[in-house]
Amino acid sequence: MSDFLDILTHGRRLQGAVKDLTVEELESVVEKLNNIIEKKHAQAEAEIQAQKEKLEKLAEIKQQMADAGIDISDLQEVAEPKAKRKSAGKKRPVKYKITVDGDTTAWTGVGRMPVVFKQALESGKSLEDFAI
Repeated sequence: MSDFLDILTHGRRLQGAVKDLTVEELESVVEKLNNIIEKKHAQAEAEIQAQKEKLEKLAEIKQQMADAGIDISDLQEVAEPKAKRKSAGKKRPVKYKITVDGDTTAWTGVGRMPVVFKQALESGKSLEDFAI
C-alpha cells in the first residue's frame, strides 16, 4: 500500500501510472476521489460537532455542580470502589484428614489422592471415614 500512496502523491509518478487511461476513465477516478473527499469532510464535521456537544454538556454539568455547591473532589470521595475480583489461587477447603503414625495428612478431594489415603482405602476403609 505504501507504493500506491507514493505513486498517488507524487505528480510525475502518478502521471506515468495513468498514462494509458482514457479521459473518461480519468474523470471517473476524479469523481470517485471527490466522493471520498466529501465523505471525509462530512465525517470530520460530524466529529467536530460531537466534540462541541460534549463540551457543551460538560459545561452544563459543571454549572449544575457549581449551583449545587459540589466540587469535583467531592465526587471522587463518594465514588464507588471497584468491585473486588475473586482472588486467584484461593485455597479449597479440606474435606478429608487422616493421621498415621502422628502425621496428619489433609486432602481437599480434588487432584491426585495422597498415598496415605490410597493405602487406607486398600485396607478396607472408605473416604467417609476420613471426612471432616
